[in-house]
Amino acid sequence: MSTRPVLGELAVGDVVGTRTIEFDRAALVRYAGASGDLNPIHWDESFATEVGLPGVIAHGMLTMGAVVNVVVDWAGDPGAVVEYQTRFTRPVPVPARGTAVVEVTATVGAIDADAGTVRVDLAATHGGVKVLGRAQAVVRL
Repeated sequence: MSTRPVLGELAVGDVVGTRTIEFDRAALVRYAGASGDLNPIHWDESFATEVGLPGVIAHGMLTMGAVVNVVVDWAGDPGAVVEYQTRFTRPVPVPARGTAVVEVTATVGAIDADAGTVRVDLAATHGGVKVLGRAQAVVRL
């Protein structure tokens, strides 16, 4: 059982979590079914390349949701995440065979002792390239 973080024990710059996330085509199919996002860029290779993409890409919201789970696990309570925002900067191409790997690092970016919150900055990269920009979660501790 993990312990919940304590506001007074945190400092700006602390790394609070890291994770490697893998997406395969089966995950894209499952997400499309669950979300209703059936855009062919997420399952049809020829369509994706015809519209200028490097191939089939992961859903942005799938990537966004998987990345914030690093913070949720650290906080110990999904309800503690009171705000989450990001910008999609690059697509995550998912090969027909194998997986696309996204590396995530969560770092304390700011502490508001009066509000009892911590802003966690998330770095998410695929192949060394940033795929989410200004990814930030505010956690109430």
